[in-house]
Amino acid sequence: MPVPAAGLARRVRAFLRKTSRVGLVVYALGLGAGLGLVSADWATRGRYPFGGVTVGPWTAWPRAGASNADPYARAVNARRGEIPLAVGEGLLLSATTDDTGRGLEAGCRYSIAGHTPPARAWTLTVTGRGAPDPARPSLRSGFTSTEILRERDGRFAILLAPEAQAGNWLPSPGRSGALRLALRLYDTPVAAGTGSLDPETLPAITRLGCGA
Repeated sequence: MPVPAAGLARRVRAFLRKTSRVGLVVYALGLGAGLGLVSADWATRGRYPFGGVTVGPWTAWPRAGASNADPYARAVNARRGEIPLAVGEGLLLSATTDDTGRGLEAGCRYSIAGHTPPARAWTLTVTGRGAPDPARPSLRSGFTSTEILRERDGRFAILLAPEAQAGNWLPSPGRSGALRLALRLYDTPVAAGTGSLDPETLPAITRLGCGA
């Protein structure tokens, strides 16, 4: 028995309403999932998103290795493949800018000079974002407190640059791109509290120039 034209039109409209609702639900779910993945990637790609104490260009992360560290800090550690310093073992400080607030760039030259807070030992390392340059030879990525050349008053100066420099040369991991410095203090009294930190107790980061 043929369906009247008016009835067929109603059925078509009802079908379209149902499919539009389903499409809207699928779109909302897809959008939410996409935004969630993008925000999670952004929050765990660089440094820890929460819990930092800023001192000049350096940011201290006293709770990064705590047993009750927030989920984002744990995700950052897992993504980097790093084992953070536990509370009492030491303190991590990182820097992505120089003393004037300009971002650290692999194509520029920097002086990292001064003192560090009291510590049994320390390391200073540099990393860049993205995959390493396969055409660039594997050179040192940091210094330790036992191998650094110092002045008579105990001060030191590390030269971060893409090309070889006299003295304590720390090669840039690439010819371009953003850089991150990580200063790790081991067995240091400031690990118990960052209130004693100030710019005078940490190395200054000064841009010396960019390009050839």
